[in-house]
Amino acid sequence: MARSKRTQSILQFALFAGILLFANIVANAFYGHLDLTEEKRFTLTKPTKALLGDLKERVYVRVLLDGDFPAGFKRLQTATREMLDDFRSESGLVDYQFENPSEGTVEEVNERRKSLADDGIQPFNLRVADMGESSQQLIYPVAIFHYGGRQTVVKLLENNSPTLTPDEVINNSVTLLEYKFANAIKKLRTPERPVILFTRGHGELNDLQTADLERGLQQFYDTDRITLDSVVTLPPKQCALLIVARPRGAFSEKDKFKIDQYVMNGGRVLWMLDQMNASLDSLGASGKFISTPYDLKLEDMLFRYGVRINSDVVLDLQCTKIPLQIGQVGNQPQFQLFDWYYHIAAQPEGTHPVVKNLDRVEFRFASSMDTLRTKTAVDKTILLRSGQYSRMQFNPVELNFEILKYDPDPTKFDKGRKNLAVLLEGSFASNYENRVSEEMLQGMQQLGMEFKGASTPTRMIVISDGDVAANFVRDAEKKQTLPLGFNRFENTTYANKDFIINAIEYLIEPNGVIEARAKEVKLRLLDTVRAREEQTFWRGLNLVLPLLFLGVFGWFFNWLRKRRYAQE
Repeated sequence: MARSKRTQSILQFALFAGILLFANIVANAFYGHLDLTEEKRFTLTKPTKALLGDLKERVYVRVLLDGDFPAGFKRLQTATREMLDDFRSESGLVDYQFENPSEGTVEEVNERRKSLADDGIQPFNLRVADMGESSQQLIYPVAIFHYGGRQTVVKLLENNSPTLTPDEVINNSVTLLEYKFANAIKKLRTPERPVILFTRGHGELNDLQTADLERGLQQFYDTDRITLDSVVTLPPKQCALLIVARPRGAFSEKDKFKIDQYVMNGGRVLWMLDQMNASLDSLGASGKFISTPYDLKLEDMLFRYGVRINSDVVLDLQCTKIPLQIGQVGNQPQFQLFDWYYHIAAQPEGTHPVVKNLDRVEFRFASSMDTLRTKTAVDKTILLRSGQYSRMQFNPVELNFEILKYDPDPTKFDKGRKNLAVLLEGSFASNYENRVSEEMLQGMQQLGMEFKGASTPTRMIVISDGDVAANFVRDAEKKQTLPLGFNRFENTTYANKDFIINAIEYLIEPNGVIEARAKEVKLRLLDTVRAREEQTFWRGLNLVLPLLFLGVFGWFFNWLRKRRYAQE
């Protein structure tokens, strides 16, 4: 009888061990989870799943974020690992490895850092406080994606903006992981590089002024300049996106007609236009300047497409700073930074993927915009606006530094938020509908062209500041430029580059992985005041509840055991 019970116990244990072993094998082969979060933060978007399901080659990811970090970076490290696990659950061709670049001998670490610097990967200086002492640690919050013999670097940490707390910076970084990873894989898999063309011949931004933007684009896109006079037509298949960047001269009717028919055939346009002739340099030594509108001859086209740029300049209390001389000590002039209301630090509007989780964007002498009713169905989405305390100066605008002599009166900045960037999507009516002569139609037919009075569904973005995409040129002869969005006066980088690249990616492919940018991970911070007031209760609960649970379990187990043996 005893031997039979022993044999039965051994068989039960062996069966239990076998089930555990089988469960571990299945768990290693498959990865899954149940997402119970309100915002579905652990659920991949459909475009990302489709991208991963279509992989044909292995994706290998090197994450240079291994090691011991404070809680914030530990969260970023854990979120990165979990996101890559989610990717691997959708495709077995995704593999990754975490590495610590600061591990090894001094020679090995220095050689590794030099190799990373040669690839354009710079470290982040992390300050660590421990036991009342502060130390610094160089870390590399980046992931390097390899696919098909190509590689790209993904920054895991968003810009450390002074307007955001460290928790908010980490939260934004975690939120964008899916988009960044999916976007990197998508770009590495793209066999053909889309072509982006900048117009020239009307005083637009030159190569040096868009150098940093084009550096950011040329990893996955081909960029070039085009003189509209030199082409008969502009097929969308040969130009994924047309950029009109801060023109100064008027567009001829021929050039406008080519752009119009490009749009009618499904082409996409990014307009970055200065309505008023104004800049900080124009104030010069006199400190005064009268600003008047540029005569670009584009008003009728934009009006037809659904937007109007007004002949004004927007002033905003939410602005960046400029230096002004306040005195002189010996031979050295003394400068101080002052709020310059014409340089707006614009906040993103809404939750559109182009501006989702985006930091402030710097505008300089921007004009307000109105959206208009159109003949065809065009959706208008406001992407960027000025702050709540804004006002306008209308044409002609007298610019001077006198405004800085007095403290701003908020009651005079009472015009509310003004549109600075608008996305237009839909079917556009041609600006030349019922305006094309029979002779011109016959000429187009001879060239194999067809006039279209309405476009296929397409999209464009209109921005009322041409300098939003211009980097500062430090030395034209040596071709030295500063990063796009870098404010040399404040030593701060604004999100101009991210905004323009997001806009370009959305215009070229709106239904792609950029959808993942719209995901939101809510930052649920601890109520420190309440926690301090209720700390005694929660400490007692955490101490007593486990002991109480253990006691109840012990009593129940003994009761069950006595009952079982009493029956035998």
